Amino acid sequence: MPTTIDREAWPAAAVGAVPAVLAALTGRRRTAAALLALPAGIVAFFRDPERGIDRTPADPDVVLAPADGKVMHAGPVQAGVAPEGCEDWQQVSIFLSVFDVHINRTPYGGTVTDVTYRPGRWLAAYKFESATENERSEITVEKQVGNQTRRVVFRQIVGLVARRVVTRVRPGDKITTGQRIGLMKFGSRMDVFVPPEVELTVAAGERTVAGQTVLGTWR
Repeated sequence: MPTTIDREAWPAAAVGAVPAVLAALTGRRRTAAALLALPAGIVAFFRDPERGIDRTPADPDVVLAPADGKVMHAGPVQAGVAPEGCEDWQQVSIFLSVFDVHINRTPYGGTVTDVTYRPGRWLAAYKFESATENERSEITVEKQVGNQTRRVVFRQIVGLVARRVVTRVRPGDKITTGQRIGLMKFGSRMDVFVPPEVELTVAAGERTVAGQTVLGTWR
């Protein structure tokens, strides 16, 4: 699959290249060459590989992983973490290291009904408190299936190194399962909240691939 670089890479890479440029200007060529590893690493962080989705995005019963990473939690919602009105739902939390692809995809297609940004701290994303205290963006998607309105809520949560969340959808947008919706910069976390009618198909410790791994299916 081809890989592109997200546009957010270039300002960050330009800043990362400053030490190499300064070293080159002062005649320290070997040092400059070594320092080029920093902007190169930054560009690699923003890689955006194409993903072949195993199941059609039109399948209304499938919830896909919104991010690459390791599942930290899969089961009933953790106390104090669930969105309002979702206290009896289920939660899947995925931790993204700096080595994971950080392009985020929607776990479920439909209409975006709410996008809420909350500033906050930058605790390590694997800590429990990060779900409610860190900078984050919460997105709600709804889809009408027959006479049933299905709703999925997910959060982009930045971590210790990540200091900015980028969300590229807004209320009223119609999106498909697996569609790109933004990214988080440098190590972060994704939380997905689904109702009890969804049967989870992942467990803590497993790895996920955004737009490919099935988190669960509606019964």
